[in-house]
Amino acid sequence: MTPNPFLGVFFHWLGGLASGSFYVPYKGVKKWSWETYWLVGGFFSWIIMPWVLAFTMTEDLVGVLSRQGTKTLWWTYFFGAMWGFGGLTFGLTMRYLGMSLGMGVALGYCAAFGTLLPPIFKSFVPEVPVPETLAQIASTLPGQITLAGVAVCLLGIGIAALAGLTKEKEMPEAEKKKAIAEFSFSKGILVATFSGIMSAGFSFALTAGIPIAEASAKAGTSTLWTGLPKLVVVLLGGFTTNFIWCAILNIKNRTAYQYLATHVRPEHAGLQASGGEHGGGAAKGAGAYSQADLKVPMLRNYFFSALAGTTWYLQFFFYTMGETQMGEFGFASWTLHMASIIIFSTMWGWIFHEWKGSSKKAHALIGSGIAALIISTIIIGIGTYLKSQLSPGH
Repeated sequence: MTPNPFLGVFFHWLGGLASGSFYVPYKGVKKWSWETYWLVGGFFSWIIMPWVLAFTMTEDLVGVLSRQGTKTLWWTYFFGAMWGFGGLTFGLTMRYLGMSLGMGVALGYCAAFGTLLPPIFKSFVPEVPVPETLAQIASTLPGQITLAGVAVCLLGIGIAALAGLTKEKEMPEAEKKKAIAEFSFSKGILVATFSGIMSAGFSFALTAGIPIAEASAKAGTSTLWTGLPKLVVVLLGGFTTNFIWCAILNIKNRTAYQYLATHVRPEHAGLQASGGEHGGGAAKGAGAYSQADLKVPMLRNYFFSALAGTTWYLQFFFYTMGETQMGEFGFASWTLHMASIIIFSTMWGWIFHEWKGSSKKAHALIGSGIAALIISTIIIGIGTYLKSQLSPGH
């Protein structure tokens, strides 16, 4: 199959659109707690879609997985579980910062730490399946350019964070809550930082799962889909982390009944009252709600949660397709993916008026921060390209 970079770019942008848009359907969920709709969506993201597509698009999925060594399966699953912490707190970032600021900061950290942590970790644990240590990367021109891109990325995060701080100081509390029901700059920055650090686990997991992809290719799977079987294992790890945490919250908040209940309890009736953010709406006395107020739109909630989860998974589906079409421009795949996610999530932030009422200074800062994040991915892409030119075969 002859590569088609233009088609590859199109697929990458579809993946970025999916990733940047996945949280939007959750805004249609009503009278469910965050942990309930996050776990329902997660079943589609981490279990249903990976298995369905891997079964239909690859050859001998069960046989390929069963022939893998314990070490390959364990490390792929383990790093997937570590990434699961990042995915879990990524959702919390959206709750506290909104889509434009939340995505920008979290993805900026993801790009930076996803680049830095694997080689740093290899310095201490040499057997980790990562090509080079940080010192080795820094000793070459491509590596230095890549690290410069990481520095610009961190600068962009700082500018975006300053925009969020400016917004928090300037906007009245009521105005902030209209767009983001649980807006909290301090909480958002903390969880975004943790999310970015833990999300580096996905890079480890994909590298550890390379033997799975190779085995799938030997089984007759088209090159276009060989990455799908290892995603089954990686995302199973992510599901484990998220399932445990959501179950704990279901027990703690007494919300486990919501998966099957047609009516919500009075103490939970204010959930999702302001367009999809957990905790929206003022609480009333137990006797202040009618049965109509307590009725849960079950079909609607499952539909929007499933749509969100499926949309989230599609980023990997399209990313895999795009990467196989880039040919000699494959170095740009991650750059295109990250940049498109940031752009589309920022678009949704403007559509949902998350910055309405903030000053020109705040608008200029968030615009500059997002621009710096996009530029950083381009610089990292250039470093990756130069590295590929120095590799054997060039």
